[in-house]
Amino acid sequence: MRYSYEFKEDPFGDFGIVLPEEISIFSDFIQDISTEEVDEYIGYIKKVLEGGYGDFEITLNTTSVKIKKDVTIAEHHYRIDEPSENKIETEEFIELLLIWREKIPEIFKD
Repeated sequence: MRYSYEFKEDPFGDFGIVLPEEISIFSDFIQDISTEEVDEYIGYIKKVLEGGYGDFEITLNTTSVKIKKDVTIAEHHYRIDEPSENKIETEEFIELLLIWREKIPEIFKD
């Protein structure tokens, strides 16, 4: 993993992944993904990487990602401060999703 990350709980008790500022919008996107969705999204990314799709876009409540073979672009639709977009290598994005998938059971345990 090229980028540093850590998991933190906010004052409201929500658990999230903290990423470097240059890819911080990906934090917002990843935190909105549940267990079932993460496997589905990883499948879409693999299809892009394998050439099954030219590109693929996923839109959530406040963020979206446009997945291309080499790069994935995250956009925050309601961010006031610039930048409203971040880019990351698609291979690194899938790695972040795999890390998140491993952490999800800890986040949602009773």
